[in-house]
Amino acid sequence: MSFAQNRTDIYSEVQVDTILHGDYSIRALLIDGSTLYYGADKSRIGYINVATEQRMEFRYEVEDLEFRSIAKTRDHIFALNAGSPAVLTKMNKDGSDLKVVYDDYNPKVFYDSMQFWNNYEGIAVGDPLKGCMAIVITRDGGKNWRRLPCSVLPPVIEGEAAFAASNTNIVVKGDRTWIVTGGAVSRILYSPDKGKSWFLSDTPIVSGQSTTGIYSADFYDFKYGFIVGGDYTKPEMNNQNKAITTDGGQTWKTVADNAGFGYASCVQFVPDGDGAQLVTVGPSGLQYSSDYGKTWTQLYADPSLYTIRFQNSRTAYAAGKNKIIKITFKN
Repeated sequence: MSFAQNRTDIYSEVQVDTILHGDYSIRALLIDGSTLYYGADKSRIGYINVATEQRMEFRYEVEDLEFRSIAKTRDHIFALNAGSPAVLTKMNKDGSDLKVVYDDYNPKVFYDSMQFWNNYEGIAVGDPLKGCMAIVITRDGGKNWRRLPCSVLPPVIEGEAAFAASNTNIVVKGDRTWIVTGGAVSRILYSPDKGKSWFLSDTPIVSGQSTTGIYSADFYDFKYGFIVGGDYTKPEMNNQNKAITTDGGQTWKTVADNAGFGYASCVQFVPDGDGAQLVTVGPSGLQYSSDYGKTWTQLYADPSLYTIRFQNSRTAYAAGKNKIIKITFKN
């Protein structure tokens, strides 16, 4: 890809509007047309239609759960909590007919992210159990989920895990899947065939401690991807916390080392940005790059945002502590 220096659609400011405020911790956002779905702490799942302002929220009453993963098919919304017991719920898009389709009461279970390849096949990933990442897959539209045996997955390194920071530990494009890890090592698990076979690649993202590693990933296409992370206990540390791939995740190269933001919990490509435009959120606020991550500009200083999703190239929604906001990007 090439970056045109004379582009006129580079963003220089944002307009921010609060659309939800209260005692929340929100790390899971999903945009489906004009409806924004969210998973939150205190067993809360909800939606806001940003066109009609219709909204709904309910609590899953069995446990005090923190829903940090959310995904969709054509007809249903799925939410999955972090921690034990793990409860994966399925509901109609109007919030009706909520049911549990998978649960796990292992005291060590901790799920981090969930995505769907299509209307029938989906995947969720959790921290290691019995020597491999806990990966569950559905092939029937989310009615049934089965955990993959460790015999078909790469073994983990002692101390390797994942972070349920923003529901971006998994990226899916077509049949392809990338899962990012951290802790003792910062690696990529890659599947070219919707979870049937798996391969490993290393990254230069900082590792070695339980708080270090890759916290978020996004891919613009099959080749070009970006990962961010660092150490959330050292939010100003801005080296070995961002990296780029141009070969589908086989190899990675750090960018903006000792420059730009420190720890970040979420990265996303700007739609229709030719792969050159990226945003991140985290303690350094909303950061924006128009040159493949080489340089970064802070467009909004809020340090309490955990996750962000784009509705289109100029409109995004971000969530975090106590809020969901609408972000309009401007030249």
